[in-house]
Amino acid sequence: MRPENDQLETRFIHGSANNRSHHEPATGAVNVPIYLSSTFHQESFDTMGPYDYSRSGNPTRQVLEDTIANLEGGARGLAFSSGMAAISSAFMLLSAGDHVLVSKDVYGGTFRLITEMLGKYNIDHTFVNMTDLNETSRAIQSNTKVIYVETPSNPCLNITDIEGVAKLAKAHGCLTFVDNTFMTPLYQNPLELGADIVLHSATKFLSGHSDIIAGLAVTKNEELGERLAFIQNSFGSILGAQDSYQLIQGIKTLGARLKQSSDSALKIVSHLQEHSLVEEVYYPGLSHHAGHPIHRRQSTGAGALLSFRLADKEAAKAFVEQIRLPVFAVSLGAVESILSYPATMSHAAMPEKERAKRGITDGLLRLSVGLEHPGDLIEDIEQALQAVARTRQKVGVSL
Repeated sequence: MRPENDQLETRFIHGSANNRSHHEPATGAVNVPIYLSSTFHQESFDTMGPYDYSRSGNPTRQVLEDTIANLEGGARGLAFSSGMAAISSAFMLLSAGDHVLVSKDVYGGTFRLITEMLGKYNIDHTFVNMTDLNETSRAIQSNTKVIYVETPSNPCLNITDIEGVAKLAKAHGCLTFVDNTFMTPLYQNPLELGADIVLHSATKFLSGHSDIIAGLAVTKNEELGERLAFIQNSFGSILGAQDSYQLIQGIKTLGARLKQSSDSALKIVSHLQEHSLVEEVYYPGLSHHAGHPIHRRQSTGAGALLSFRLADKEAAKAFVEQIRLPVFAVSLGAVESILSYPATMSHAAMPEKERAKRGITDGLLRLSVGLEHPGDLIEDIEQALQAVARTRQKVGVSL
């Protein structure tokens, strides 16, 4: 069987389809060498070698970029210093006078970039409920050049029909960008559904160990890849060799990690749904979750991220202060479970009025499920919810 026909779990470990062996040819090392060199000797006066300066290309980073391109089924992969660096660089493909259409519920950092930065370059934007293709279609303008999708969205996990949006985009001469951070190539491949660029905060599930900051982008064709590579080189927003190596190592275990975490997430969701203090659970694996049929069609898994809503800020505070196993922190996608409060963490850059429009209430919590035993996590969640009940009884709130 040809390497490009291997299953994803195999390709996570053995890298790009161009890597025909399981080792580094010169020495037999089974791990990619870390090329900690800023510059490279040139053998010829007249012809430059494949590498000259690590901002423009580094052998370790190249393996990572080839790997993510192969996993996403794209022509060109690029590794950036952060997820926001990847997203920002992709938006730099736009020009003054262009317009971008954006998912209404989008990561707070992306919201900040679009609302605070793009306007300085005379790039206009419209936020739209992208779960509604009719609304999306009506919002496309004559100067719309990009439709930006985040699905499942952060933090309420709303689902956008990638294929439907991509068809709309092509009909109007637009590019489609998709943030695939939550699903990863294991569960979702936006390029196969018609997207032009897929983006990742590789800090999250792809890395999986809360140890590096990284971003990845994959373009569907080489021409778009060349344009994005020019922007990356011009701005210098590259991922260093050491972090590239660590991300390669993280990707190797992605299949096993994300499958186990996703299985645990479903068990936790089932428990939360039955609890009287939990007003709503957001998880695309639930049959009644808005967009579940679309997600099931375009993805092969529900993922390891869920959100749930308690009554108010005081209930959320009591829960956080009592929980023991998940770390209370920003970010997600790690071997340890991470509990976040979107209102002051992932979406702190979004004004309160805008958060309210998107269902990001003061009682909303987001849980990224790690590799702890699901029984231990459920037991911990239950005792934290009991603490919420005691707090509410003290202030005379009926349960």
